[in-house]
Amino acid sequence: MQPIEASQNPNKALWEKGDFTQIAAFMRHSGEALVESLGVTAEARVLDLGCGDGTTALPLARTGAEVVGIDIARNLVEAGNRRAQEAGLTRLKFQQGDACNLEGVPDRSFDLAISIFGAMFAPRPFDVARELIRVAKPGGRVVMGNWIPKDPTFVSELLRISSAFSPPPPEGFISPMTWGVESNILERFGKAGVPAGKISMVKDTFHFASPDQSPERFIELLRDFYGPTMNAYDAARKNGKEQELHGELVGLANGQNKSNGAGTLIPATFMRITVSV
Repeated sequence: MQPIEASQNPNKALWEKGDFTQIAAFMRHSGEALVESLGVTAEARVLDLGCGDGTTALPLARTGAEVVGIDIARNLVEAGNRRAQEAGLTRLKFQQGDACNLEGVPDRSFDLAISIFGAMFAPRPFDVARELIRVAKPGGRVVMGNWIPKDPTFVSELLRISSAFSPPPPEGFISPMTWGVESNILERFGKAGVPAGKISMVKDTFHFASPDQSPERFIELLRDFYGPTMNAYDAARKNGKEQELHGELVGLANGQNKSNGAGTLIPATFMRITVSV
């Protein structure tokens, strides 16, 4: 497969703005556990869409499967390829691309197409559903993990608080959180030709974990390196409300931390979608 250039996408600048690899360290363990639950075999060919620097792509490749990671952000693609090389995973390749238009990716080319908290942030959700179904082989699967709006656990609350300090979204903006609503999921994959009976949805739990870094440090990393919270802090700083925002987010992280020691263990509920192709 030839490298492809991402089309114009407003999220490209958002994800290239920070260094998401700093936050991804808190996601490694849950990424590995999620992959283990998928039952991927060495014969499989897998697409990881919106893959970041490889939170799920690396453990997928360790099963022996051939894995292609695609992300909108060039810096994350470069980081993923470095991680793959350092780990000696020769059947794992990262490349830049747009989840709304997987130009250059052939039809029916993957046994599993997965996107965990990645493609949900692309601006055209119906195009995302169409592309995921298009590149999956008949008899294969599409799996998405998406955050759920108005959920009381960490990520939904993080984004809710951040949005309250951020400028209004541009006209036509579709919130990524709409990917956590069952009716939207059915409609989007339905438009891609998938009957409702082939779509399953269950709530699952992801953990942000570090044995030695505190919840306060986690919020600092989100402030400095995660696009949505970086934007919220920028806006709050201009309005003289940075300390108010920071206090709310640190309070959220401390309140939801389940670690018994000095580290971090914060659960977050997400919608796990499995589509049989």
